[in-house]
Amino acid sequence: MSTLKKIPNSLEQHWMPFTANRHFKANPRLIVGAKGMYYTTHKGDTVLDGSSGLFCVAAGHGRREIADAVYEALTELDYAPPFQFGHPVTFELSRRIAALTPGDLNYVFYTNSGSESVDTALKIALAYQRVRGEGQRTRLVGRERSYHGVNFGGMSVAGMVNNKKAFGLGLPGVVHMRHTMLPEHKFTLGQPETGAELADDLQRMVDLHGADSIAACIVEPIAGSTGVLVPPKGYLERLRKICDQHHILLIFDEVITAFGRTGKQFASDSFGVVPDMITMAKALTNGVVPMGAVAVSDNIYNTITNAAPETAVELFHGYTYSGCPVAAVAALATRDIFEKEQLVERAAKMAPKFLEGLSSFKDLAIVTDIRGYGLLGGIDLAPMEAPGLRGLAVMQQLYDAGLMVKLTGDSVLISPPLVSEEQHLDEIFTKLRDVLKTH
Repeated sequence: MSTLKKIPNSLEQHWMPFTANRHFKANPRLIVGAKGMYYTTHKGDTVLDGSSGLFCVAAGHGRREIADAVYEALTELDYAPPFQFGHPVTFELSRRIAALTPGDLNYVFYTNSGSESVDTALKIALAYQRVRGEGQRTRLVGRERSYHGVNFGGMSVAGMVNNKKAFGLGLPGVVHMRHTMLPEHKFTLGQPETGAELADDLQRMVDLHGADSIAACIVEPIAGSTGVLVPPKGYLERLRKICDQHHILLIFDEVITAFGRTGKQFASDSFGVVPDMITMAKALTNGVVPMGAVAVSDNIYNTITNAAPETAVELFHGYTYSGCPVAAVAALATRDIFEKEQLVERAAKMAPKFLEGLSSFKDLAIVTDIRGYGLLGGIDLAPMEAPGLRGLAVMQQLYDAGLMVKLTGDSVLISPPLVSEEQHLDEIFTKLRDVLKTH
């Protein structure tokens, strides 16, 4: 029997992440197989993946092309140290990524996750300001209702209270702008017409703390894990303008939105705003091997590298597994699939049907709001006696009915793989309706 299919004698010793451990272990949801659009459970049931795993399996499950590339890497070059040594694949992968990123974001630094990508981008921002003679710029600006991973930097700039309250104050000097979800935005698909002025919160931070104290501002172009908050028209443009006026770096966290989720390679392309850095992970390797990356502008790379002697390390940062061969070949194979099957274009083509399906839930009394863009949607549910209880119940019911989606509190997050066909979208929305109408 395959190791993946062998059910252990005890589930107790594994402390699971972002999971109600006692609830799970009383009624486990174990996945033992995956192919195409579907998972197989330990009970032999089939479950449609309506969330691309955790927003990462964009090309569908069980892609042989990626598995073969990973197997070849494991048998030819299992590991190479990334400090002062390299291997060819990361250089080719960087060339391929740089050909996709907007503007002059032509340099790529590798990490192992979205959380590490965010912390890397924040450290690069601080290093950049220091080498350009403005080391006093140590303040970082985040936003309410944002998610930037779980490392201390990302936790600090993020704005989800439950991810912070058990861990202290986080990094000093972090301030937060308001989120962009206004009452008049309810049941708006696409970009809301109002709310661009919320970007002026960054100017208020400048006025209060001084521009010369702020190193960078980080936002998700679409706030994903907190419920799919699409930016108002003109909002990101105003952030970009304020950053330019005050020499503040603008970081877009595209860990969820990168590689086709919005119908373009990056949400930066969809909204026509070029940041100074983009963080990415998830769909980079189709979720097969952990990998993240940060794309930075020519200016940032050249400023930092040219400030050090030619034989000196320019940036004292990195990870043991930065750009490891197995992850790099998985990412290259994923890029090949994206190009061959035109998955970004396919996502753009499927988006109207997806958004139409989202809007069909307006008639349910339990539904309090709907938002969406591209192939990313959020449906808010009226809470029960305590926040999150309805979401947990809905997740279990959907799983039992053969559908997996992501629940954040009482928000249903839907992000189907980019290989979805119309019948898959129909199945997602049919099963979701069948469950929600029972509440």
